[in-house]
Amino acid sequence: MAIESSTYRDLTRGTSARLGTLRAGAPDVMKSVADLGRFAMADGALDKKTKELIALALGVAARCDACIGYHMQALVKLGVSRQELDETLGVAVYMGGGPSLMYAANAIAAFEEFSGAGAFQGKAD
Repeated sequence: MAIESSTYRDLTRGTSARLGTLRAGAPDVMKSVADLGRFAMADGALDKKTKELIALALGVAARCDACIGYHMQALVKLGVSRQELDETLGVAVYMGGGPSLMYAANAIAAFEEFSGAGAFQGKAD
């Protein structure tokens, strides 16, 4: 899915609104998906940040801007560093090739937006 709006905040808000409509029409399915996400992302042998980095890499490889937006927003809240982000995107590009490289660039734009960084300073503050 190509980015539909000018910002990742707008994209995630719009997607959330549309998912709210789906939640009203298919509440059991949407509750099941929400439960799956909550259980899959809970701390365990892997911490939440590691799991969010995996989810981001999969979003890049799957070419899903909404996924990039949601997971980047979570990662910034979890204090992701530029080095963690760069290494994760490197693996995503390695596994997904050229198309993933283009979405890795989108992930950087999402990081800059959610972290407030106009240019990377080495960490998300």
